[in-house]
Amino acid sequence: MNTPGSTTRRVLLLGSTGSIGRQTVEVVRHLNTLADSTGPGAARYEIVGLSAGRNGDALLAQAMSLGVRDIAIADADAIDMRSAEARGVRVLAGPDSAERLVREVECDVVLGAIVGFDGLPATLAAVELGRDVALANKETLVAAGDIVVARATESGSKLLPVDSEHSAIWQCMVGRGDERLCPPCAFGPEVAKVILTASGGALRSKTLDEVRNATPEDALAHPTWSMGAKVTIDSASLTNKALEVIEAHWLFGLERERIGVLVHPQSIVHSIVEFADGSSIAQLGAPDMKTPIQFALTSPERSPGCSQRVDWRSLSKLDFEEPDVERFPALELGFRVVSEGGTSGAIFNGANEAAVEAFLAGGMRFGRIGELVACAMASVGVSPVRDLDDVVRADAEARRFVQAELSGAGQVGTRTGAAVRR
Repeated sequence: MNTPGSTTRRVLLLGSTGSIGRQTVEVVRHLNTLADSTGPGAARYEIVGLSAGRNGDALLAQAMSLGVRDIAIADADAIDMRSAEARGVRVLAGPDSAERLVREVECDVVLGAIVGFDGLPATLAAVELGRDVALANKETLVAAGDIVVARATESGSKLLPVDSEHSAIWQCMVGRGDERLCPPCAFGPEVAKVILTASGGALRSKTLDEVRNATPEDALAHPTWSMGAKVTIDSASLTNKALEVIEAHWLFGLERERIGVLVHPQSIVHSIVEFADGSSIAQLGAPDMKTPIQFALTSPERSPGCSQRVDWRSLSKLDFEEPDVERFPALELGFRVVSEGGTSGAIFNGANEAAVEAFLAGGMRFGRIGELVACAMASVGVSPVRDLDDVVRADAEARRFVQAELSGAGQVGTRTGAAVRR
């Protein structure tokens, strides 16, 4: 129930049953409890729509718990439609259901936490409608940054970073009074460079041979962050950081020369902004995604948070090191995408998603992921991005290339393309 005189911000949550989605629900509940104790005028948050891929039971349980009446699920067989409708919940089902949910349910902000290329259509729909998008889906900008940024500029949609690194950059700029610089934007010459930090993932201290021959169990054992399987594998290969390099390019209008990466195993410094005068501002905090989620929902205001705190008394040092591109070659491919533009991002992302899926299914070594992505980028032609169809075609070509390579080697295949409707 809303407190009299309060303002309510309606949130549509895409990917609600995943790690980011579940933590977003925690943050919303925390903020509403805070509003109840604060009194009249406090901001409240109402989740008005939920979407998931296959976890129908968890999706319906979330809807009942939160009082949500509109949900979407990509796999129509994963939910009992009659049971949901009997409980007063409208279900949209099918590959385009998240996009339909965005177009049919009124809201103030869409939090996009669908993992992978499948999150693109719904996110793009939100941008076209001029809604603010709290963006946790890297692949949207990696594959289709040209289109998404152009549409956001036209519609006035804000892209509020949820990735901890991009949130950190944004917080550094807001902290010095630059509230106008809300993504998508272009940093001026006063910003010399932004430095994204990387935990190094589960394989940071492994030898080259150990990295190349790592198993899914090895690569999923992340030392500091709790994330879904795909993101954790990307972290182990530094592909996650390559995706974030491309994302920083689109969010902040930065060319590759103004984007850097440092490995920082403690995961306390999330990003650093270096200024032209030689000074730097960094954002520090515990490795807890609830902090950037809350900032995306409440910015530029700061409310008491529900995330972990750093115990500064027990923190003896902060380590930084250059990433090893021989062991983790994916990072250089991310910088290459920034330079090449066009469909190179869609090729890079599509090939990586297909290769990671095959790796998690078993039957191939970890080092094969990077080899397949590099080969796809060398073999699939890059073309200009004129519309979403160009992006979809490049993504499908990259996936087909990986599947053909794996089939030729007698290894596990993968799907040939993401479910994207136009």
